[in-house]
Amino acid sequence: MGNEIMKTAGGGGDSPFERIKRTNDAGSEYWSSRDFSQILGYTDYRNFEQVIKKAKTACFNSGHRIEDHFVDITDMVGIGSGAQRSVQAIYMSRYACYLIIQNADPGKEIVALGQTYFAVQTRRQEISEQEVEDNRRLLLRQEMKTHNVRLAGAAREAGVIKAKDYAIFQNHGYMGLYGGLTAQDVHRRKGLKKGQQILDHIGSTELAANLFRATQTEEKLRRENIKGKEKANRTHREVGAKVRKTITELGGTMPEELPAAEDIKKIEVERKKELRG
Repeated sequence: MGNEIMKTAGGGGDSPFERIKRTNDAGSEYWSSRDFSQILGYTDYRNFEQVIKKAKTACFNSGHRIEDHFVDITDMVGIGSGAQRSVQAIYMSRYACYLIIQNADPGKEIVALGQTYFAVQTRRQEISEQEVEDNRRLLLRQEMKTHNVRLAGAAREAGVIKAKDYAIFQNHGYMGLYGGLTAQDVHRRKGLKKGQQILDHIGSTELAANLFRATQTEEKLRRENIKGKEKANRTHREVGAKVRKTITELGGTMPEELPAAEDIKKIEVERKKELRG
């Protein structure tokens, strides 16, 4: 029994937790608390409800919304001869299952398997999500480079000629988007070292906000045929502030509150190595 259990610890299709996993129409995976209690050997579901209660408390204490991971539903279970009856159950996310396992009876051998399974699967999911984020960052950073060139061209047409003036112009965009913080303030707040560029050390959400700032400023400068350094600076700050207002209205996190990210140049190097095989 012990050897068979450990063979399934890696999370393959033979895992009992994999066999009871369900998938909704959107492709999201979930588990039923009724199935889960049986797998863990709880013959009385009421005892398992105590484990769920502890898991919900752990979920709340970790800063997650309980309703995002534990959904109360009415499920159908077999009672013999093909008949079914409705019972109260909970649909649980992978994270909820992980918390359940952490609060289940550690004396059960199947719980040890569950700890390994969900640790492995959670790690795989984290890696997958990180790959998606890296791809988004690479795409947005390249777009940012392209549109910064176009923005510089539009600013030049407006009268922002000298490098010093362009730095001031860019600073106004940052002040609008970052609530009055200058580029130097943002650099310091992100904990970046001298020579490190802000746009190389922010995540995809923050890059997208900056990209929108750049594209909309470029279009506004050209569309309204804005002339003069002061008007160009004011326009850049106003656009940045409107992007910030939109983030606020949508309930998003302010860009200055978002954490710094790994240097995107490292990701670019790693991708090139992968392509070379």
